[in-house]
Amino acid sequence: MCGIVGIYGYSAVNQGLYDALTVLQHRGQDAAGIVTEQDGKFFLRKSNGMVRDVFRTRHMQRLVGDKGIGHVRYPTAGSSSSSESQPFYVNSPYGIVLAHNGNLTNADELTPGLYKSDLRHINTTSDSEVLLNALAHELQRRGKLKPLPEDIFAAVSGVMARCRGAYAAVAMISGHGMLAFRDPHGIRPAVYGSRTLDDGRTEYMIASESVALDAQGFAIIADIKPGEAVYIDEAGQLHTHQCHAVEHFTPCIFEHVYFARPDSIIDGISVYKSRLRMGETLANKILREWPDHDIDVVIPIPDTSRTSALQLAHHLGVKFREGFIKNRYIGRTFIMPGQQQRKKSVKQKLNPIGLEFKGKNVLLVDDSIVRGTTCEQIIEMARDAGAAKVYFASAAPAIRHPNVYGIDMPATSELIAHGRTLAEIEQAIGADKLIYQDLEDLIVATRTRKSSVVDFECSVFNGEYITGDITPDYLAALQQRRNDSAKTNKRDSGDESALIDLHNDDNEE
Repeated sequence: MCGIVGIYGYSAVNQGLYDALTVLQHRGQDAAGIVTEQDGKFFLRKSNGMVRDVFRTRHMQRLVGDKGIGHVRYPTAGSSSSSESQPFYVNSPYGIVLAHNGNLTNADELTPGLYKSDLRHINTTSDSEVLLNALAHELQRRGKLKPLPEDIFAAVSGVMARCRGAYAAVAMISGHGMLAFRDPHGIRPAVYGSRTLDDGRTEYMIASESVALDAQGFAIIADIKPGEAVYIDEAGQLHTHQCHAVEHFTPCIFEHVYFARPDSIIDGISVYKSRLRMGETLANKILREWPDHDIDVVIPIPDTSRTSALQLAHHLGVKFREGFIKNRYIGRTFIMPGQQQRKKSVKQKLNPIGLEFKGKNVLLVDDSIVRGTTCEQIIEMARDAGAAKVYFASAAPAIRHPNVYGIDMPATSELIAHGRTLAEIEQAIGADKLIYQDLEDLIVATRTRKSSVVDFECSVFNGEYITGDITPDYLAALQQRRNDSAKTNKRDSGDESALIDLHNDDNEE
């Protein structure tokens, strides 16, 4: 999962992009990058690390220009190479930079064709570079020195006909304008908005989540529709076009479960309200299947489960308490690249408040359970703090399948629920009782009459991959790339240093 942002303005945008990436930092902690444009030239800074660490004063001073795009990244296949941080750049047929959130499921098929037929060199293993070169080739086919909006949209149509999977992308074409587009299923989110200056001119912003626009004072215009492209030309005029028929509007439901900030609105759905409803439906399941429960207190696992846990406690008529204090200077363990690093960080990140546990039957609530190692350690911490019994509830259903659309789910064999019964999972994590949300209830909780979204991408729960191109061989290859041993070997091999980004200034560090 990644975060993207683009600002088309009339004054320096470096600070605005930096602030937006900080707001989107929850979407990726592996790397960050910004490209700005001034007088037809691009200025780039990108590197591994958090936004606050990648950009120093000297970098910000060099990011001149009134237009720019930015990206925060975490790797979906274990690579932490700075060469794969975004945005990416090509210089033909124009100077083009692109930032991408998602995953192309046919990237391996596209790469040979880009080289042999399109005469384009791919320098990394990133599918985002494949997407950029596919876009560049489609623009080059039009052969226009000065492309019109219809040329841009025709190129995007060509990209969508060629690329499969999930993608929400923002790009700049040097001297011509800013472009954003979203895959025909609308799996990954993207929203755009505007603000009017005192002199009457209009600035535009594109981002993964509405909260980034809110923080910069932009009013939301709309979510980018599935298969739609948005283009702001060199005169500052906004153009939109449906470049591909909507195949089946199915945004990723895991955005609402875990990734998105609760104050975001995605495709007309409030993330906060959907999480409230997840708590209600989970409470209803407990009352239906365990009416004589002996829960004394409901305690959330900070932070994403807090909203659901609060509503769950309210509907159960049970006390809600904050039982864990979170060290906010430790990263999200789900995003960390290796199992040993995740294990080490859990007890550094959370510390129990003993009086909320001592002698009580505690229901711990988390947004989801992926590997199970984190909740196993948290349950152990609760017992050590004196809990009489420790129950565990997940606001999401059991995750039994890998994600192929841009979320770094582990290899199938590393998923705690894969191939296990509920009783076996309870035993594995050490819980006295485990309650999962039902998938039907999760969909009902997320769906709202205010949104046109009816169905969601739920493959991690049901194994149904909506793009229709995911084979057992694809999943087997994905498992090889994503398992923790592969990630460790990749980090330890040192071979990433052979990839050199000629447009970065990392050598100053």
